[in-house]
Amino acid sequence: MATGLLERAPEMAGLRAAARDAREGRGRIVLVHGEAGIGKSSLVEALRADPPAGSRVLVGACDAMSTPRTLGPLRDLAPDVGDALRTALRGGDREEVLGALQDELDAHPGTVVVLEDVHWADEATLDVIRFLGRRIDRVPAALVLTYRDELDRGHPLGTLLGDLGHGERVERLALERLSVGAVETLTDGRHIPVDRVFELTRGNPYFVSEIIASADAESVPPTVVDAVLGRLRRLDARVQDDLEQLAIVPSAVDGALLTALVPGGPGALRAAEEAGLLSVRPEGAQFRHELTRRAIVDGLPASRRIELEARALAALLDAGVDDAARIAHHAVEAGDVDAIVEWAPRAAAEAVASGAHRQAVAHLRSALEHADRFPPDRLVEIVERYAIESYTIGATTEASDRQVETIALRRRLGDPVALGASLRWQSRFDWLTGRRAGAEAAAAEASAVLAEAGDRTMLAFALSNEAQLALLVHDLDRARDLSAKAIAIARETGDAGVLSHALNNHGTAIAQLGDDAGLAELAEAAEIAMAVDDVENASRAYVNLIWVSLDEYRLDRAKELLPIALEAAERSEFIAIAAYHRVEQSRLELARAHWDAALATVDVSVDLPHARCAAMTVAGLVHLRRGDDGADEALAEAQAIADRIGEFQRRGPVGIARVEQALLRGDLDTAGSLASELYAEAIERRAHGLDMELAYLLGRAGRPVAVPAADRHPFALQARGDPRASAALWRELGCPYHEARALAESPDESDLLESLTILDRIGAEPLARQVRADLRARGVRSIPRGPSVGTRSNPEGLTDRQVDVLRLLVEGLTNAEIAGRLVVSVRTVDSHVAAVLGKLGVATRQEAARVAEERGILDVEAGDSAR
Repeated sequence: MATGLLERAPEMAGLRAAARDAREGRGRIVLVHGEAGIGKSSLVEALRADPPAGSRVLVGACDAMSTPRTLGPLRDLAPDVGDALRTALRGGDREEVLGALQDELDAHPGTVVVLEDVHWADEATLDVIRFLGRRIDRVPAALVLTYRDELDRGHPLGTLLGDLGHGERVERLALERLSVGAVETLTDGRHIPVDRVFELTRGNPYFVSEIIASADAESVPPTVVDAVLGRLRRLDARVQDDLEQLAIVPSAVDGALLTALVPGGPGALRAAEEAGLLSVRPEGAQFRHELTRRAIVDGLPASRRIELEARALAALLDAGVDDAARIAHHAVEAGDVDAIVEWAPRAAAEAVASGAHRQAVAHLRSALEHADRFPPDRLVEIVERYAIESYTIGATTEASDRQVETIALRRRLGDPVALGASLRWQSRFDWLTGRRAGAEAAAAEASAVLAEAGDRTMLAFALSNEAQLALLVHDLDRARDLSAKAIAIARETGDAGVLSHALNNHGTAIAQLGDDAGLAELAEAAEIAMAVDDVENASRAYVNLIWVSLDEYRLDRAKELLPIALEAAERSEFIAIAAYHRVEQSRLELARAHWDAALATVDVSVDLPHARCAAMTVAGLVHLRRGDDGADEALAEAQAIADRIGEFQRRGPVGIARVEQALLRGDLDTAGSLASELYAEAIERRAHGLDMELAYLLGRAGRPVAVPAADRHPFALQARGDPRASAALWRELGCPYHEARALAESPDESDLLESLTILDRIGAEPLARQVRADLRARGVRSIPRGPSVGTRSNPEGLTDRQVDVLRLLVEGLTNAEIAGRLVVSVRTVDSHVAAVLGKLGVATRQEAARVAEERGILDVEAGDSAR
């Protein structure tokens, strides 16, 4: 059989070029992706075997564990790095690891760090990748990531790949299947029918190698499991036992563990190595392909697997291995309750320290399946930590439900300070799940309990929590009073977290009253929290600072802050807060009439009621302003959520969107009635920004109201009836739709024509139709027809980019492959594919391809589509 890599010369050249660039101080990211068995590991191994001169290659792998090891692939690098990084990895503190890793790479220019199978990476590892990715142009190293293409929607790696972006410092290497010619080369001299091998494998290199190794293509079942087991059963029974034992360990097996698990040590594995199943080195052994290991495990009877898991667990404990995640994994798989009770909470604590909150939740869930084994004082800590970690990753309903158990336990244990603190958390969780009444009740009890207990720091926290609840219903006076009390106590006691929390609420309250001093307090709240690494409170401050900036249309400030805020939230896996930042990003794109970007950014699948309400409002407005289908459904859902929550901060924006919808339909009565009702409430609640937008919309509906002359909000100027001045301000702020809408209200025909030019350019068809009708009513004859050619050529109304996506979809490319070809994020492609299917009225990609061919959609030249 031929040896070496076939049909991989360009990809190997790309890796070697990245290594040379790293040696010269030019950092690079290389993304090696493809289906399972396509040869990602073989490519990496070839680079490690023959690196460019002056380079070193460090390889770590993510494990297919039920709960991945925290920083697992980084820990694999420990034997080959300096003491500082090795020590940091042993401790697991995220910030120490990040600093030590950067120092290690700076000290060794030309390092190639390969992290394999990052689709299985834990959150802490993804944080490290994100950290390096944002600094790669300043790091003399190449970061090579291998992963499988097909990621589920919402997979954390998909978000990370979008964050890494594209450009000259990021290269994507998509590995393709082998050609018939390559398969023929591999089978040369083996007397195996090439056509049969290709038929069974479709050119997947791993499947090809397995069938060739079995030496009989006709008798090999068409599944890799059977192919692997066929090779395994040809070996001696003792070797089979050893391989089954090693297969239970979802990572490389180091020398000490190998000796413990395999009685004969490395020498006993010679036959397995010669059969091509294992790779044996002085530092240990590893299956040559993860699919081989998994195939062996999948073929084990449950009883045998439990036995092997128990042996692996015992070997780790006997060897004194202090890797809680690995021990907890084998304990769960073996069903060893004593070990689970001891090690799962420890693994969770390590995960929390490293910022791997999803892994923490998984470990704590394992522990709580045996809640009866913990004493009450220990159980309450585990239950509450599980609730807090669930909240952190966005599972707020689970957090709220579990916190009820915490409260019950706290009441029985009789510690009032601990009870008050837990009630404060309960209030937070209830609010996030839309349970306003429960949030208020828990908040009031927390303050009462803590006031009696005499813990002033926790009392300040409880008061600030009550202030936040008042703020969220625009009871601004109460919010200011309560947060001011909390600030005074926090400054007295010196608690930075409480001070940040209270300043956040106080600053937001006065900012909503139009006082810029509130913005300064919000910035101070973020700085105080970041100084003590309190990412949650810093992120809350950023959420409010950006939200208020967007309300005031200070878009440049929001744009500047969003990347900082999102990185902080994502690095620490505060999923709920990151969801709000993505909604803020979509609001920014909406304000700038970047329709596709707004839809690509907004996460309409988010399961947090407040964030989902805002997300559906943005999605509804995009569809409404472009004239797409889907506006009614999105706004109806947003309204239902807002009504359930009952807070004006949600009902106001949804109501405004519905007023705009009525105006675009020419229904002035509905628009006026709804706007009048909302405006009265906005004035009562002093909801600045919302009140001015409603005042403007009332004028559009023929019910003008007086607006203070000193108010400089953009909508205040527009409500006062100066279209040109309003348009100039909107242009300065970077809001073309609002600029066009202002010009459309001018009595001057030239302003209407300018408005029409903008609306056609950004694809705002409903308002453009109204402007054209107005021009015709005024007797204007030379009215631009707009983008009608594309509409006639492409009656489905696909955008240029959607036509590009459809063309690649017809070619059979996956979303990840389309993203690589078009140099966009997978999330953007997901959005485009959904839009294409919706506009074509089909449910599947195959149906879309059929419809495209039947209607000749792909015969349209680029640039001829509707928008």
